[in-house]
This record gives sequence, structure tokens and C-alpha cells, in this order.
Amino acid sequence: MRYLIISDIHANLVALEAVLGVAEVQGFDEVWCLGDIVGYGPDPNECVAAVREVASIVLAGNHDWAALGKLDVSDFNPEARQAVEWTQEQLSDESRAYLEELPPRLDQVAELFTLAHGSPRHPIWEYIVYPSTAAENFDHFETPFCLVGHTHQPVLFRRDPEDGAVQALMPALEYPLPLRRAAEQGVRLIINPGSVGQPRDGDPRASFAIYDAEAGTLSYYRVAYDVAETQARMRAAGLPERLVARLEYGW
Repeated sequence: MRYLIISDIHANLVALEAVLGVAEVQGFDEVWCLGDIVGYGPDPNECVAAVREVASIVLAGNHDWAALGKLDVSDFNPEARQAVEWTQEQLSDESRAYLEELPPRLDQVAELFTLAHGSPRHPIWEYIVYPSTAAENFDHFETPFCLVGHTHQPVLFRRDPEDGAVQALMPALEYPLPLRRAAEQGVRLIINPGSVGQPRDGDPRASFAIYDAEAGTLSYYRVAYDVAETQARMRAAGLPERLVARLEYGW
């Protein structure tokens, strides 16, 4: 089995379609989505429908909850809050019903994985950006590996089986990481596949990963998409210009 791992689509249908197209060439059997299907972008209902069609496992993210009114958006920055309010007005009853049913965390997925949107400790809201935060989270899941999203940055946090030290590693693209061997050696990882629709690591290309269960490997990928098309749709919807502009910089 090959699992396509995606996160933080943020209503960017053009990016999602590009990812699915490239991933189909690479080959996959199932899709795991780590949350934030909506928010920021111009196509919330279309992205919900697409994820609903292709994904076998889907988590709720903080923007999904915010669009449902399950989070207080006063802590969001003004542009994000405006996008949430716009999304709330756009969501169909069908999309709302689907988002309402999504869990923020799942355990023992394909035996090796815990899945959470933000972190295993606080699945909806906590950002794992630094090794220190990652180190605090390893005690909050039992599987060898935890998949998270939320930061929009592809990264691996590795805990050493000998001394427990945690370090952040930047993944090489299209290089099969030997997860099964790492698990056998007692290595534990928190893995972020990056963002499909709102990359924030200085690279505007959509980011995703594929786990090959037979080979026991995980590979990261980036794919360019028509950023200008998404920007045009956002402007037509009246979404904040700052959110529009940042897409082309990946920040």
C-alpha cells in the first residue's frame, strides 16, 4: 500500500488538483489528510468535496473548526479572521456536516502512525516549530511516528533512541526515508509533510509526502501549480490582498 499524505489545503483547489495529478503518476492507494481543508483560499466547498471523494482518513484542523464556529477567532490575525468569516458564509450544509464529523487526532494508523493536525498533545492548536516543542510531545503518543500539519513547513523531528535528544531535519525531495528501519532501531519521528495550499517555508510549490508501506519508506515531494489562478479566484472573492500576495512567495 502507498499512502498519499497531505495537509493544510486551505481551500486552494488548484494546488490540490496539481498534487493529486503528480501523486497519481507516483502511485498511491489511499489518502490521509491532516486537516485544514478550508480557510484562506477561494474554493472551500470544492476542496471539501474533493477530499471527501479521495481520502480514507481526514482530520479536523483549526481553520476547519473556526469555519464551523467551534473556535474563537479573536486570536486569529485580521486577514485570517476575515477569511474565516468569508468561509463561514460560503460553506454549504453538506460541507459543514462533513467537517463536523472529522476527528482532530487518530492513533494506531497503519500500526506505525499517530495522526494529529497540530500536535499529539494539543491536536487542534499547538504548533510544532522547534525541537524543544517536539521533545515535549513525544510522550503524548505511543507509535514510532506521528504525522502533523499546521505549521505549513515540511520537517522531521527525530528523537535519538540513546540519549533522547531531538533535532529538526529538513527532508530531501524524492529521497526514500527508511521509516521501517528507523522504527526497528528505536528511532521516533514527528513528521510534517508541509502544506498543499499555503506553503510557508519560502517555496511556493505545494508540498506532500507518500508513505510506501511495502518498502517501509517515506518520500517528500513538491509540485508547482498555477498560483496566479488561485490568486485571481481570491481577488474575485474579495479575500484580503495580503493572503493573495503571500502565495507567490511561499510565506
